[in-house]
Amino acid sequence: MRKLNIRWLGKLPYSEAYDLQLGLHNSVSNDLDNDDYLLLLEHDNVITSGRTSKEGNLLVSLDHLEEMKIDYFETDRGGDITFHGEGQLIGYPIIRLEDPKKVVPFVRLIENTLIDSLKELSIDSFTKEDDTGVWTEKGKIASIGVKVSKWTTYHGFSLNIFDKLEGFQLINPCGNELENITSIQNFNNEVSFEEVSKIVSKNFSRMFQYKDIDEQFSQFTPKQLKSKKEFNIDKMVADGVFKPTSKGIPITIKGVLPNEPKRPEWMKVKANLGSDYRSLKNLLKEQKLNTVCEEASCPNIYECWSMGTATFMIMGDVCTRACGFCDVKTGKPGSLDWEEPKRVAESVKSMGLSHAVITSVNRDDLNDGGSLFFAETIREVKKLNNGCDVEVLIPDFKGDRAAINNIIEASPEVINHNLETVPRLQREIRTSASYGRSLSLLHYVKSQGFEGKTKTGLIVGMGESKEEVVAVLKDISKLNVDIVTIGQYLRPTAKHRPIDRYAPEDEFEHYKFMGESFGIPHVESGPLVRSSYHAKDSFASV
Repeated sequence: MRKLNIRWLGKLPYSEAYDLQLGLHNSVSNDLDNDDYLLLLEHDNVITSGRTSKEGNLLVSLDHLEEMKIDYFETDRGGDITFHGEGQLIGYPIIRLEDPKKVVPFVRLIENTLIDSLKELSIDSFTKEDDTGVWTEKGKIASIGVKVSKWTTYHGFSLNIFDKLEGFQLINPCGNELENITSIQNFNNEVSFEEVSKIVSKNFSRMFQYKDIDEQFSQFTPKQLKSKKEFNIDKMVADGVFKPTSKGIPITIKGVLPNEPKRPEWMKVKANLGSDYRSLKNLLKEQKLNTVCEEASCPNIYECWSMGTATFMIMGDVCTRACGFCDVKTGKPGSLDWEEPKRVAESVKSMGLSHAVITSVNRDDLNDGGSLFFAETIREVKKLNNGCDVEVLIPDFKGDRAAINNIIEASPEVINHNLETVPRLQREIRTSASYGRSLSLLHYVKSQGFEGKTKTGLIVGMGESKEEVVAVLKDISKLNVDIVTIGQYLRPTAKHRPIDRYAPEDEFEHYKFMGESFGIPHVESGPLVRSSYHAKDSFASV
C-alpha cells in the first residue's frame, strides 16, 4: 500500500513549483518507492498553455503580459490555456499509477474529489461528458491538466477560491471563448484557503483510497485565512529585536527565560581561548573579515577556531532579513567591498585549509542577491589555494534561477542551503523564505548537472515535533540531497525566540538513523551540530 504525503506550501512561483514537481517525480516514479505526494499551493499570476493549446487563445501579446508582471509558460501537460493567480488553490498530485494507460479514470477521481469538496461548502457542481474540469450554475470553477511519465503523474488541478478572476479575461479559458469563470467566493464569501485546503486534502485521500497519510502544512497568511494573524517573527521585527541598537532585553534567571527549560549539563560548552583561537581571531581582524561563527554566536566557535577552521561570512555583517533564531544584525547593508574575495582567499591560504566554508548575509537589496560576488569569492579561493575544497552556504536568492546559476558555474564542491525548520514553523521563524522554495532550490541545483554535493540543515527545539522532523527528512531524501545537519536551537540572546525544548541525545541518533534509512548518504545529527560543523569530514564521507 502506498503512502500519501500532503504538503501545503503556501505561495510559490510556477517555475519553482514545477522544478519541485520534477524532483519528486523522479523519486515517485522509481518502482521501489512507496510514497506519493499531493502538493497544495498558491501561485503568483501566471498563464500556462498545455500541449493542445491553440494559437489565438492568448488574447494579448507576451510583451503586454510582461508589462502586467504576469509570467507565461508553455508546458508539457494536457489541455489548453489557463490562468493561475492569487486566490486559487493549486493541487499537484505526484502519484505512481497502477496502469499508466488509465489517465482518464485518474482525472475523473480528481473531478469527483473537487465535486465532493464543493458539496461540503454547500456548492452544487458537475462535470461535462465532453470536457475536463468542474462547473457550477455560475460557470467553471476548477480546471484540470495532467501529464503521465514513467507511470507517474504531475501537473494537476486549480480551484478558484477568491474572486480574483481578472486574469481569465486575457485568454479563452481552456480554449473556450464563451466560458464563464466563477469562484467559491461567489457562493460563500467567508470561506478561507485553510478550510478549502483541508477539505480537499481529506476528500482526495478518501477518493484515492489512501490509508497511510502524512500531512504537513506550512502556515497560512492572514489573507489566506481571511482573518488577522500576527506572527511571532513580525512582532520581533516591530520591536527592533534585530537592530544593533535595540533595547528592552527580557530578564532571564541564570540565562533562562520564563517558561524555558533549564539547559542540560551536556549542552554546556567550555570556552577555549588558547593560542590557536587567539591567532585566528587576530588574522580575521587584520583581514577585516566577518565569520558566521561570531556574528551568529555559534556555540562551537572555541572548538572550531582552536582547530584552525572558521566559516567566512561575506558581503558585510548586516542582513536584509530577520530570522527568529539568528543573531546577525538586520538593517540596510553597506556597499560591497570587491577586495574582500581576495582577502578571504589569502586567509584560507594562511590558515592552510583544505576545506573552506563560505556563507553570507542575505542581500535582497542587490539585483542578483550578491550571487556574482559569492561566485567571485569561490573563484579567488580556488585560484590561490590549489586543491582546497570550497563549501558554500547560500541564501535562496528569492528563487532567482540566474543567481543560483552564478553559484553553480563557480563550481564549489558543496552547495548548502538550509531548510532550518519544519513546514508549520517556516513563516513563524523565517520572514521571507519558504519550505517549498528551499526544496525547489535544492532540486534545481542537482538538475543543472552540478557535479558536487548538495547539503541542507535543520534546527530542533523551536516548537516542532519529532514526527515533523522525520517528514522533512523524507522530503529531503526524495531530492537526492547528499548531506543533512541537525542541531539543537540555542537562543543567541534573551531577545530571540525562546527555546521550546532540549532534544535528548537519543533523539538526534533517531534522526540520523531515519534520514540514512530514507537514503540520505550522510546525516550529521547532534546537539551542537551546525551547518558547517565537521564540514570537511561530512564531505569526505560522501
